[in-house]
Amino acid sequence: MENIELQAVEETLYKEVLSNGLTVYILPKKGYSKTYATYTTKYGSIDRTFTPLHAEEPIVVPDGIAHFLEHKMFEKEEGDIFHTFSQQGASVNAYTSFTRTAYLFSATSNVEKNMTTLLDFVQAPYFTEETVEKEKGIIAQEIMMYDDSPDWRIYFGAVENMYREHPVRIDIAGTVESIQDITKDHLYTCYETFYHPSNMLLFVVGAVDVEQTMQLIRDNQGARELTNEPNVERFIQEEDLNVQVKERTIAMDVFKPKVNIGFKLPAGQLKGQDFLKRELVYQLGLDLLFGTTTPFYEKAYDEGFIDESFGYDVTLESTFAFATISTDTFEADTFREAVQETFARREELLTEEALERLIKRKIGLFIRSLNSPEFIANQFTNYAFHDTMLFDHVDVYRSITLEDVKEALQWFVQPNNSTVMQIVPMEKEEA
Repeated sequence: MENIELQAVEETLYKEVLSNGLTVYILPKKGYSKTYATYTTKYGSIDRTFTPLHAEEPIVVPDGIAHFLEHKMFEKEEGDIFHTFSQQGASVNAYTSFTRTAYLFSATSNVEKNMTTLLDFVQAPYFTEETVEKEKGIIAQEIMMYDDSPDWRIYFGAVENMYREHPVRIDIAGTVESIQDITKDHLYTCYETFYHPSNMLLFVVGAVDVEQTMQLIRDNQGARELTNEPNVERFIQEEDLNVQVKERTIAMDVFKPKVNIGFKLPAGQLKGQDFLKRELVYQLGLDLLFGTTTPFYEKAYDEGFIDESFGYDVTLESTFAFATISTDTFEADTFREAVQETFARREELLTEEALERLIKRKIGLFIRSLNSPEFIANQFTNYAFHDTMLFDHVDVYRSITLEDVKEALQWFVQPNNSTVMQIVPMEKEEA
C-alpha cells in the first residue's frame, strides 16, 4: 500500500492497485462521523464504439446504453439494492456522465457492510429480456421529461450545435428511439468490457480504519478470481474546432427567452497536471471577465439584460472541451454583443493584480471545500482518471500566470468555433 502525503490538507492518502487491476484510494478523516465511497468505471455516454473484451473487431452500441446500464445495475433477482442500503442505514446513488459511471453511498454506521454491498452489487449484473423491456418505458419517460426542460434543451442544443461527429453531441440518456434497440446481450457486452475492475476506481473517504478497510476490499476482490486486463480500445471521431451550426432557435413554453453561447475549445488529450492547469486556466479567464465583481456583470445586471440565471461553465475531457455562457433575457442581441465586446477587450480587463486576488480566493475556497468528504468523494475520481490529483489544485493554481490566461482566452475569439442557441416563447393563438 502506497502512502501519499497531502501537504495542502496535512493528511495521508493511501493507494493500492489490486491484482485484478482495481485501483483503491482511502482517505481517513479524523473526527468525522460520515463515510463516503464511490465505485466508478471509466465508461460514459461517449463510449459507443469500442472493441469488446477478448474480441478482435469493434462494435457500435445503441446511444444511451451507459445510462441504461446504470439503471439496470440496481435491479437484482432478489430485489432492489436501494432497499438493501436503506435497511443498512446508508444513502445510495449513481450517475452517468459523458465519460464516467459512478455508484456511491454515504453512511455513519455499518460502513463495512455497506462497502461489501457496494462491491457486490456493482460486480453482479442481472439482466433479463423482460426487465430490459420494462426499463425502456421508464427511461423513455425520463428522456421525454428532459426534452420538456428548457434549461436542458438549451444546454444540449448548444453542444449539438458545436459537434458534428463526436458522440458528446448525443444526449447522455440517448433518445426514445435509440434505447428501443438495447438488448440484454448489449448490456452484458458493455458490462463485461467496461465494468472490469482494471477499468474502475474505488475511493473511500471519512471515518474508516485504513488497513481494516483495505483488507476487506482485498478479500472481496480476491474471491472473484479476475485477472488484470489491458485498457479498453475505444474509437472517438476527431473534429476540428469549427462548429456545426452557428446559430439555432427553437420555440418552447417559456416566458422569458433563453440564450446560450457555446465555445468549442481544444482538448489535446492532456494528462496529469497539464489537464488540471488547462481546466483551471479556462475557468479563471471566464471568472476575470464575467464574474460577479466584473464590469461586464455590473453593467449587464444594472441594465437588465442578464438576471439571476446568468452563468458560465467549462467542460474539459481528453477528447473534447467546450465552454458555455448563458442567461434568460429579453435582450438577446444586447447580451451577445456585450459578451463579444468583453472578449475583445480582454487585454485591458486582465491584470496581474486581479488574477493574483482571484487565485488567492480560489485557493481559500478550495481548501475550505476539503472539509467536506462529500465534495472530495464527488471530485476525486474525475481527476484520478486524468492521472492527476484533486489535491494538486493549490500547486497548479500557484503556477498559473497572466500569460497562461491570455493564451487560453484566445480560443474564445476564433472566427468559427462559437455558436448561439436560443429558446424563444411559443406564439400564443389569439382568442
